Amino acid sequence: MARYRKILLFLLGLISALVLLVVLFVGPWPVYRDSHFRDTVYYREALRAIDLAAAHTDVSSTGGSLMAGWGVREITPAPGKPMGGYGARPNDKKSTGVHDPLFVKALAVSDGRDTVVIVGADLLQTLPNLVERVESGLTEKMASPPPPIFYTTSHTHCGPGGLAPGVAARISYGDYDPELVEMLASRYVEAILEAVGSKEPARFAWGSLDGSRYVVNRSRKAEVDGSLDFAVFEKQSGPRCVMVRFSAHPTIYPEEMLEFSAEYPGVLQQRVREKTGAECVYLGGAVGSMGPNPPEGDTPDETVRAMGGALGDLVAAAVTDPLNWTDTADVAVLASTFGMPPLQARPISASWRLSPFMARVFGVLPEGRLQAARIGKLLLCGMPYDFSGEVSVRWRAMAREKGYDLWVTSHSGGYLGYLSPDRYYWQLGPEYPYDHNYEIGLMNWFGPNQEAYMTDLFSRAVDRLIPPTVASS
Repeated sequence: MARYRKILLFLLGLISALVLLVVLFVGPWPVYRDSHFRDTVYYREALRAIDLAAAHTDVSSTGGSLMAGWGVREITPAPGKPMGGYGARPNDKKSTGVHDPLFVKALAVSDGRDTVVIVGADLLQTLPNLVERVESGLTEKMASPPPPIFYTTSHTHCGPGGLAPGVAARISYGDYDPELVEMLASRYVEAILEAVGSKEPARFAWGSLDGSRYVVNRSRKAEVDGSLDFAVFEKQSGPRCVMVRFSAHPTIYPEEMLEFSAEYPGVLQQRVREKTGAECVYLGGAVGSMGPNPPEGDTPDETVRAMGGALGDLVAAAVTDPLNWTDTADVAVLASTFGMPPLQARPISASWRLSPFMARVFGVLPEGRLQAARIGKLLLCGMPYDFSGEVSVRWRAMAREKGYDLWVTSHSGGYLGYLSPDRYYWQLGPEYPYDHNYEIGLMNWFGPNQEAYMTDLFSRAVDRLIPPTVASS
């Protein structure tokens, strides 16, 4: 009898130890209600990092003579390579062909003191391993330190996969493919070098169109970021480059699509080239919660062409109208990293979260990359999220109060999940739509107050990039 008691006690102890290990390393853990981020070391260090980065740029109210150049390289992988996007994509995410080519495009803008290179690519996201390879490649090939790079992607869900190792990365990108990442990095470097090397005296103009009919808030009945933003750079020798920003997810093709495609942003860029003769660089905007609302088509192909064509027609018409040109502008730019609180992903309940230790298992990054640039009165801010279009609208209003036009972009060289408005954080459960629960629960990785934290960092970056006389007015 004593022997059976010992066996029973051993089994109970083993089960208890296993349960303890599961709870410790997997969850559930109770959530915290407030991150109190302004009292943390990571908050103070994030502000200090912005200040240090800003110390390397020249901020002036007078500006200098504008110069611009651009470069383009194709980045279409071979059929059989993995595709990025859609966790449930069939065929183990392996592509079967090429529907249309993919590109990386770089636009270099300088005032003679500072240079920023704005990169748009037909990718799902830009991740740190790609950024590291690109910047090390630039350092090897350039005689002087490389200029700051402002990374963006179109966020096509039919672009290259295989972008990173790790459990979470495999869900989004398929098996890690270092060879594919090296190819991408080399093409990035070539496009950036061409952009920097081709700079000439130039002028530029910018504006915003109403594209709200082509975007829908897929998560809830709330506002959308419907701004179809454009900027035109024209060299003295004549060539033009048009930069476009829009926030609707490129998800018209379904997860069954197994051919590489730039989706509607690719059609948009092609339409602008055909109608104006200008190169076109596309920047994915605040795509969080923002779904496409395309014109009707009988097939996904027709719908993609209708969406991209309609947006391209709007931009082409705008850039051929009389524009308010300027050939002088102050260019200022910074990029910095910031830390995050412990993981608080809530895949099941608003009251329980995964263990913070799961961040290592899934490869969730403990820090993000903020990037900001100013060209005259045009501000750009890039964030490492699927960044909420609802938050973008509010940030744009904040910038407008200071006299600037703001473009917010997503996927700035890292990925920290979705950033959604703080007011929705506790609205989680079966009474809410799937997309809302997906973004607020599973993909909101770092708990409450993320919007407030990022707004503080954004405000600090803007104050460091605008001339002091404006900042104090």
